[in-house]
Amino acid sequence: MWRLNPQAHIAFLGMGLWAILLMLVVSAACVLSAVGLWIRAWWGHRLALFLLAVNLVGDGANAIVRGDPRTLIGLPIAGAFVVYLLNPKVRSGFWRGRQV
Repeated sequence: MWRLNPQAHIAFLGMGLWAILLMLVVSAACVLSAVGLWIRAWWGHRLALFLLAVNLVGDGANAIVRGDPRTLIGLPIAGAFVVYLLNPKVRSGFWRGRQV
């Protein structure tokens, strides 16, 4: 993985234990979002939208600030997920309060 993005490896090494804490927080947020989407909870839907929005901003910022055009591939992917989750038919499955 570090061969694809050696700058990230250097940045994570510089963060020390904070890098591990950051990855634990991000991983926990992703797991919570996945569980929330799986059980069709409204908070899972909102958390997924929030995480996708953060991802969109991060990919855009990396492309502009770091000049790394490879990060642009994330924009249409995350954008497609956002459009899907905001579809009224999809949203209605979460707003009904249906719990599996």
